Amino acid sequence: MTDLHQPPGLPISNETVQDFYEWLFAPWVKELGLRDFDVSPGRALATLPQDTRLQFASGAVCGQAIMSAVDTVAVLAMATTDRQPKGTVYQHTHFLRPAISDDMRIEVQVLRFGKASAFAEAKVSFVNSGELVAHVSIEFAF
Repeated sequence: MTDLHQPPGLPISNETVQDFYEWLFAPWVKELGLRDFDVSPGRALATLPQDTRLQFASGAVCGQAIMSAVDTVAVLAMATTDRQPKGTVYQHTHFLRPAISDDMRIEVQVLRFGKASAFAEAKVSFVNSGELVAHVSIEFAF
């Protein structure tokens, strides 16, 4: 484990993604329970487990939790380069179905790295069925 006061080196890899995650994100983000991180250049995946703490009375995971999880995984995708992202500029989420009864896989693919920003697409799908739960467009500043 790295010193949590010093940033892990960039770009991150599968060997360093957990240390980067622990170093960067606030405790409430970690309470989302993201796990099973997998990164490669311009790409990141993680699992968002079903958890009653993230659900409405209906049993569906609330959109705010899904959007936060997507933003978190997108940061990891951005950190697969040697450039430290400054933050999210834009996020647009289309929810396609209720997020109920299954863990979700979040996959982020960077579409383009520019000089001052990067654009990515995220897909949130059920782990077991593969059905798409949400589609997200996201932009980061550098």
